[in-house]
Amino acid sequence: MTTDNGGDVRLSGISKTYDNGFTAVRPLDLTVPQGSFFALLGASGCGKTTTLRMIAGLEEPTTGTVHLGDQDVTSLPPYKRPVNTVFQSYALFPHLDIFENVAFGLRRRGIKSVKKQVEEMLDLVQLGEHKRKKPHQLSGGQQQRVAVARALINHPKVLLLDEPLGALDLKLRRQMQLELKRIQTEVGITFVHVTHDQEEAMTMADTVAVMNQGRVEQLGAPTDLYENPGSTFVANFLGTSNFIEAEVTGSAGDDLTLRPVGADGKLTLPTARCSAPTTAGGRVLLGVRPEKISLAHADDATAIPDGRNRLTGRIADSSFIGVSTQYVIEGQAGETLEVYAQNIERDSRLAPGAEVVLHWNPAHTFGLDAAQDAAAGVEKVSEDAAA
Repeated sequence: MTTDNGGDVRLSGISKTYDNGFTAVRPLDLTVPQGSFFALLGASGCGKTTTLRMIAGLEEPTTGTVHLGDQDVTSLPPYKRPVNTVFQSYALFPHLDIFENVAFGLRRRGIKSVKKQVEEMLDLVQLGEHKRKKPHQLSGGQQQRVAVARALINHPKVLLLDEPLGALDLKLRRQMQLELKRIQTEVGITFVHVTHDQEEAMTMADTVAVMNQGRVEQLGAPTDLYENPGSTFVANFLGTSNFIEAEVTGSAGDDLTLRPVGADGKLTLPTARCSAPTTAGGRVLLGVRPEKISLAHADDATAIPDGRNRLTGRIADSSFIGVSTQYVIEGQAGETLEVYAQNIERDSRLAPGAEVVLHWNPAHTFGLDAAQDAAAGVEKVSEDAAA
């Protein structure tokens, strides 16, 4: 692995406020290490595309700097930056065949002998046998691979991808996720990928920055973000989470003991997985993913092993979706909880109206600061009202 930082992307205090007063990106510091596959993930309007465009030079930052390796490129126009961008619209030249589309950048630079480089790049994206076809003769996924080959042939230090798979159908999009990851691994250059699709980000990226309201809400490896979200926004943006408000009653070794608010029971939470104050009497928003929970009919409650977190409730609804059944449970305190159960051995008693016990391994629980999360919600409502 190379230690050269020539492909690092470093954003320092970068922000973007438009003339109408709208702030798309609040001052942020971000480093994308060379050779990584980095994703900017968030909903529409969160600032991810604006951030990408500032790296590309297509937007001028209001404050801050953009460095590529040791080079400050903040004031450089796009064509002088060692980056290329692939957009959702492939923008291929319809009158040129695939070979000439990929060769375009080389010919524009005055390079005469392009055959070897173009054929190597077409082999990389597995389109060598299609080189004499026109773009309209290819599928959407093949056209997107041509766009990637055309961007990579100039050997940029960084490849920027702006929602590159958004125009593809679901099955093709999943194929292209794996394809792009393979290509990035083979060429070894830095990829910065913008997407609103959490599955896409988690499938391809080494590191994901979850953006919200112009800020990076949380940054980390996909597994870390999913298993240890730092806020309800991140927890819900990366899949689905159940939240139970609970009060800290004490501690035992490396664990906190809690009592669910408005319900019976005792819950356990690893202290290391709690970002909330852990003093007795403090309120914690306890989270657990639907697929981590097991469901037992109330008649079988005594068979549940000791040491498991457990809550009681009633099945309000269930949906069979092939690989699993999704249950909606009404808890004791009136909260709604979701459980995803694999369809291995289905219990016919688990039907709407049944009294059930939800139980799970305490290690699969995470804790958030209930007060901080409520304050964030108030701030977001205020911002939305102002907008």
